[in-house]
Amino acid sequence: MDVAVLINRLDEELPLPRYEHPGDAGMDLLARVDVTLLPGERALVPTGVAIALPPGFAAFVHPRSGLALRSGLGMVNAPGVIDAGYRGEIGVILVNHDPSEAIRLSRGDRIAQLVVSAVAAAQLIEVSELPGSHRGQGGFGSTGGQAATVEA
Repeated sequence: MDVAVLINRLDEELPLPRYEHPGDAGMDLLARVDVTLLPGERALVPTGVAIALPPGFAAFVHPRSGLALRSGLGMVNAPGVIDAGYRGEIGVILVNHDPSEAIRLSRGDRIAQLVVSAVAAAQLIEVSELPGSHRGQGGFGSTGGQAATVEA
């Protein structure tokens, strides 16, 4: 399903986000500035674009798997959520997970992926008990792995 998304290029020298290959789910977002992240350091990196999504849609900013594998670059709040009403510049909160090496990003580097998706507005209906299901209350690790639990 295609959807028209309005985009405002805030930096005329950077190309607009685009899908790298046919069928890709995410468009590449680029860094608007040079940035160096020391081990464990994080920064909000501007992308030079703002968007207007139609009602019923949201955009999700995801990390790039190649950067994560090669350098340990990740996102603090992955995925970042862009609501339909937001009109500001898209920023990406990046973090350097490498324990010893700095990560240097240059203006124009691909730093994240933008995925646009339809979203439903939930109508919450309070009940005293939920219906049963095959999984029940099984949570973290209930489908095969072991998970630690924390007492509330």
